[in-house]
Amino acid sequence: MRWPGPDQHTSERVVVNTSPYAPLYVPAPRRGARRKPPARPDAVRRLVPQALVVAFLAGGTTAFVAKDKAVELNVDGERRTLHTFADDVTGLLAEQGLDTGAHDLVVPAPGTALSSGDEIDVRHGRPLRLTLDGRHHRVWTTARTVEGALRELGVRVEGAYLSVARSRRIGREGLALDVRTERTVTVMADGRERHVRTNAATVREAVAQAGVALHGEDTTSVAPDSFPRDGQTVTVLRVRGHREVREEPIPFEERRTDDPTLFRGTEVVDSAGRAGVRRVTYGVRTVNGVRQTPRHLRTEVVRQPEPRVVRVGTRPLPASVAGAEGLDWGALAQCESGGRADAVDPSGTYGGLYQFDVRTWHDLGGQGRPESAPADEQTYRAKRLYVHRGSAPWPHCGSRLGA
Repeated sequence: MRWPGPDQHTSERVVVNTSPYAPLYVPAPRRGARRKPPARPDAVRRLVPQALVVAFLAGGTTAFVAKDKAVELNVDGERRTLHTFADDVTGLLAEQGLDTGAHDLVVPAPGTALSSGDEIDVRHGRPLRLTLDGRHHRVWTTARTVEGALRELGVRVEGAYLSVARSRRIGREGLALDVRTERTVTVMADGRERHVRTNAATVREAVAQAGVALHGEDTTSVAPDSFPRDGQTVTVLRVRGHREVREEPIPFEERRTDDPTLFRGTEVVDSAGRAGVRRVTYGVRTVNGVRQTPRHLRTEVVRQPEPRVVRVGTRPLPASVAGAEGLDWGALAQCESGGRADAVDPSGTYGGLYQFDVRTWHDLGGQGRPESAPADEQTYRAKRLYVHRGSAPWPHCGSRLGA
């Protein structure tokens, strides 16, 4: 736009400037006024930095607003909306002072970039001391209730026994939980088969739920206090017991002593001995009608045994008996006893090879009964009897001596 020359009209004019920052009008110069000199370059240089500062401040405000994000944070079910300048989930957790470990769940995962409107879910892990069907486990869960934890672990709870309510909340410190799921157990008792669905803690409880009662010494094929497993078959053992008392002999011992007054080979029994008696008590059981091996309970001695006392001769036999040698003693013995040294007549009065009576035997120096003495001694004493009385003691067989 040009200023008017001196030959032009000198009244004030309105000049329109299209710049948005220029004033709406500019007064025309008065006649005789001095024209404003054009701006110098150094002045222009001073104005440029000021314009740049204004432009920077305007752009910085825009960037500041762009970094602020509105996100929703859910920590263990507690939701809140907050503004953050964090670039990712890790920065947001650090900004909020949330420490997470290996058992915690963060969605989206730490390190994921954040945008306005994002939802971040943080669930802390909780230790669970779980006893499941009799077996002990230590597990971690991010569920906040017992029901949620069991669902997370895949544990079937229909018909199950729970030691605490399903709705019980699980704190950060954890919880002890006993779960017994429903199982099928077969009970065999009294010739019948019964099937029962149970969450019992012991075999004994499962048997009772099957309507079978245990009495006295009754038991089961598996330990009654053991945990019943799914599909297990339990046999009820009907046990009946009683006691048996038996009297049993106690053997006696034999005591032998040497006797120099008796001929060698002669044994004299001074005491025949007697067996003792002991009373033994046994426990006898039948299991489902089958008798078991008796079990020893106690023993008491009713009578002590008495020993057998025997004297054994050590005296040598004489080589001969004068006046009785050369006779046929074998023939006499054969006639009297059939040649048997231990022969006894039916009345029990006479015994031995030569059928001595006990009184005669003792008169001849014999001990005990004659049939108990050795054959050589019997022959020796028979010879002595012959020297004193001849063949008279053997009226039927004496002629066999050949005297």
